[in-house]
Amino acid sequence: MQASQKKPDVFTVHYVLKNKVGELVDTSEGSEPLHFLYGSPDIIKGIQEAVKDRNAGDCLEVTVPPAMAYGEHREDLVRKIPKSMFEGVENLQVGMKFQTNTGDNAQIVQVMGIDGNLIRVDANHPLAGFTLYFDLEVIERREATDEEIAQGRPLL
Repeated sequence: MQASQKKPDVFTVHYVLKNKVGELVDTSEGSEPLHFLYGSPDIIKGIQEAVKDRNAGDCLEVTVPPAMAYGEHREDLVRKIPKSMFEGVENLQVGMKFQTNTGDNAQIVQVMGIDGNLIRVDANHPLAGFTLYFDLEVIERREATDEEIAQGRPLL
């Protein structure tokens, strides 16, 4: 007889994300905390590993390297494409973001530069290549329901 496998946990976490010089990048303070099913591909591995053995009320500081966050910055995801690909977009500017639909992959690209009829875009996550510094507070930890496991996310 096999021992029943433990169900994954659902975590509710408040976070503060800072860069290496301590500047605020993002926070859940003043808004909804982060809810996730342990093992979900939607949440960076560094946060999941940091809280996996923690309980409600635990506070921790976590340094997450790129490999456990959004990966290294990949030059192959930076490319120049013809301006004609942006047909119908008025006043194209550096910093604008667009969703591309190539085959099965939907991808977000950001305009990084405009050189005449060539547009330099970057499909890397904006935090790719960066070490991330989090202050985390575990608000709740509970066992996932069968429905949450089936859907791969918490049902709130």
